[in-house]
Amino acid sequence: MAHSNDPEVIRTLLTTPARWAVVGLSNNPRRAALGVSRFLIDHLGMEVIPVSLKGDDVHGRTGYRRLADIPGTIDVVDCFVNSSKVGAVVDQAIEVGAKAVWLQLGVIDEAAADRARAAGLDVVMNTCPAIEAPRLAR
Repeated sequence: MAHSNDPEVIRTLLTTPARWAVVGLSNNPRRAALGVSRFLIDHLGMEVIPVSLKGDDVHGRTGYRRLADIPGTIDVVDCFVNSSKVGAVVDQAIEVGAKAVWLQLGVIDEAAADRARAAGLDVVMNTCPAIEAPRLAR
């Protein structure tokens, strides 16, 4: 069955202060993750933890190479990776005990979404917090 985003899950994730691990976040200004992560910080009050292959520090925050390297709890894993690679990230999110995964606009993996839901995680797929947050005010 195809995943359908639950508006209440989106509302809860975007209005509850949380720690978001943003996978695929670097200092590259051409990548959407940089602007969206700044939106999460400035407009939604989220704590953002950068995760990338290089483990770059971004927005003055310490970067990590893997979700498992992040100390403490992770509430949301925000996935800015190709659909063909997101399944491994979702599996890592499950393994570290994240509470939710957010697959960005254009990132679709039904099997990974099913695994996350089966493990008790909330799942949002194929949309962006910067698109969904303004809709909450309506």
